[in-house]
Amino acid sequence: MEKEEIYKNINDIEIRQGIMRGIKSYVIRNNVLDDNQKKSVEAYFPDYAVTFKDEFVAPGSLFSDPNKPVIIEIGFGMGTSTEIIARERKDYNYLCLEVYLQGFVRLLKAVGEEKMDNIKLMRFNAVDVLEHMIPDSSIDGFHIFFPDPWPKKKHHKRRLIQKDFVNLLSRKLKKGGYIYLVTDWEEYAEWMLDILSQESLIENAYDSYAEPRSWRPRTKFEQKGLDKAYKINELWFVKK
Repeated sequence: MEKEEIYKNINDIEIRQGIMRGIKSYVIRNNVLDDNQKKSVEAYFPDYAVTFKDEFVAPGSLFSDPNKPVIIEIGFGMGTSTEIIARERKDYNYLCLEVYLQGFVRLLKAVGEEKMDNIKLMRFNAVDVLEHMIPDSSIDGFHIFFPDPWPKKKHHKRRLIQKDFVNLLSRKLKKGGYIYLVTDWEEYAEWMLDILSQESLIENAYDSYAEPRSWRPRTKFEQKGLDKAYKINELWFVKK
């Protein structure tokens, strides 16, 4: 893949964001790369990144071992926990979506240097990827950790977790697949619990909030919330 094509693909979301319709749950910031970051992109993007295409693909076909269950992580931030989870849970493939360029490049570099063949990265809007690339009943799980709570009431429409989006996730899941959500914003936790509970395709595996998964590491971001006495709430819903 030539340099021009790599940078066209990595910036595709910024080109298309004025074309794709709908309310965005993200804001693109700091999209300038230094020379070392550019070297990482040029070295690892061809092997470890997936570009957006308006056609359905078998998720397993994106990985070296297509028979492993596929988990999609939406909004991995800097990718610290993503890297740890994928390294320790090697029996799963992870398709990881993030629009934040600095985090995308950091994880891309880590994955490339470690030659982690069970992670693929996409820098694109999750809704468009799910609607245009991922077939129904093809995904084994979704991870969404600490999505932006958009705390002001006037911004609630920007929240990622909405009825239509939860229905979209649910349709993409295989039977028995899961949606795993984590937040340190209590009002958003209540919002998410209410919305997921209304979706007929999935059911709560717990009476209310879920028990923490031992394999999900605590990040610096999470620790900052705990230091401020924020409560961590987790949700685990399963496809019927």
